[in-house]
Amino acid sequence: MLPVPKKRLGQHFLTDRHYIDRIVAAIAPQRADHLVEIGPGPGALTTPLADKLDHLHVVELDRELATALRERHAPSAVSVHESDALVFDFASLPAPLRVTGNLPYNVSTPLLFHIASFADRIVDCTFMLQKEVVDRMVAEPDSADYGRLSVMLQYRFQMRRLFLVPPGAFHPPPKVDSAIVRMVPLGADRLGAQDEARFGAVVQAAFGQRRKMLRNTLKALVTAEAFDRAGIDSQRRAETLSVAEFVALSDSAPPG
Repeated sequence: MLPVPKKRLGQHFLTDRHYIDRIVAAIAPQRADHLVEIGPGPGALTTPLADKLDHLHVVELDRELATALRERHAPSAVSVHESDALVFDFASLPAPLRVTGNLPYNVSTPLLFHIASFADRIVDCTFMLQKEVVDRMVAEPDSADYGRLSVMLQYRFQMRRLFLVPPGAFHPPPKVDSAIVRMVPLGADRLGAQDEARFGAVVQAAFGQRRKMLRNTLKALVTAEAFDRAGIDSQRRAETLSVAEFVALSDSAPPG
């Protein structure tokens, strides 16, 4: 019997065997992989993943669910970390690390940013999220879905939407469609900003008022001379800039 989902934790438990099998196949776990599952819940993915691995790590916030997982799986097979994934230190797990999970929709954006900070230790991520969020993650410039989330994740990862998961695959059914996304770190040779904090500040400010021109949204961060150095028209709007152009603009901006 499934536990009662907790609304405050945004719990929707995957129950459809067809989609469970598809997600496990998409992850394609290999016996010696270092894999961590975020938000395993009652363990719909945990059990088939653990069957294919020497050892599996899971991060679960709900004390009752964490206890049930410990009772169901031997510690030699599954390590249950009772913790909030938003603050969990993924560097404490063995690398190279593979990451998966049905991410709580109510904290998906900050959780994705937290995981991105460990990109240099990660092989890949396979996540289930609200379809609308996945659309934003994989969006291209000059599209309605393209925004801060798109830029900040595409700065570190190559991303691809794999397939949709309908509401009926969950208990209780969410009011939105879900989607599976694959994120693969770009590697050490990727295009990197000279100052990543400044890059993040520029992107955040640019999309703070996305309908305004960059010369207005970035006036506190980027001078007219910096726009000229980057070769970017200050009358453009944030959604028209590629990740590489945001890096160029950040690198041209005065420090401070």
